[in-house]
Amino acid sequence: MKLAVRILLSVLCAAMVLAMPFAVSAPNLLEDAKWEIIDILDAQEDGEEEGLLRWLIPAARAEETEEYSLPVDNSPGMKPNPDLFTENGYEDDSIRVQMETREGEKGIIWRIAWVEIASPTQLRTGFKGKTVKSDSIELVSVMAKHYNAVVAMNGDNYSAYGEEKKHSFIVRMGAVRRTKLNNIKDILIIDENGDFHTFIKSVGADTFEKDTGHTIVNAFMFGPALVHEGEISTDPSYGYNPNGHQPRAAIGQLDTLSYVMVIADNATGSDEVGVTHEELARFMKEELNCIEAYNLDGGNSATLVFNGKIYNNKAGQERDITDLIYFATAVSPEDWNK
Repeated sequence: MKLAVRILLSVLCAAMVLAMPFAVSAPNLLEDAKWEIIDILDAQEDGEEEGLLRWLIPAARAEETEEYSLPVDNSPGMKPNPDLFTENGYEDDSIRVQMETREGEKGIIWRIAWVEIASPTQLRTGFKGKTVKSDSIELVSVMAKHYNAVVAMNGDNYSAYGEEKKHSFIVRMGAVRRTKLNNIKDILIIDENGDFHTFIKSVGADTFEKDTGHTIVNAFMFGPALVHEGEISTDPSYGYNPNGHQPRAAIGQLDTLSYVMVIADNATGSDEVGVTHEELARFMKEELNCIEAYNLDGGNSATLVFNGKIYNNKAGQERDITDLIYFATAVSPEDWNK
């Protein structure tokens, strides 16, 4: 057995020994370590030395991502197992969601959904119409149920753009509505790896695929970008009342396949009590540690839905909009009892 293999096996065996005191509360620790060793031995027999290091980085297991992949189209995700929902969370082998509520200053209530997924295909978008070209509208909660969302929030409500439809950059699950730049709008692109890319004033969005070799799966044009390349990014002259205190909605990326959905609402039901773009940006960066974050349609559109419960500033009364962003489980109901 080669030195590299002996070292890896020694590390894993040590981990098993250290994990024994915790085996009662977390029995999967020993089971996972066992399979790590078996996989390494199999790789050694097959002469796959160069593949051994990948077992030290669980996130790099292509097999797991492939196992939990969903189609990149407008189809719903798998139906979540109702028995796995708790009051504040949901977890199965492909997704973990944790809900949190924080009380802020001046009556602000922060609704936060922390999300981790196994495959980028579990970060999905949907719309009311039969195609992305449609301007049909529906409640976020109704769309969330249709798409089997574990957790969902409003999108950018692209049907409300009016004349800006002629200069919009809208892609949903690979389906293109329009990819025209608008030099007063920031764009969010989500690629095939589930990574966020924000483009200030749209600069560079039209050449993203050519420049990077990545594929645009979803693209939004509402904004502004709140966190861009790890730094707070707001424009005091941006549209949608940037300095007004209003309910807001945002989505951010924390790390690989790790995200956060945020609604800033209030207990008064007022459309004039909320946060500014800058306050939202600071919350996303300084409180939640987003590496990229983006503002979505706010006001009465700002809605978060988890397990049928509606979070917004209108005590569950929603606005009909075009689209939503959601996270889905990739575990089939056939596998619920396995």
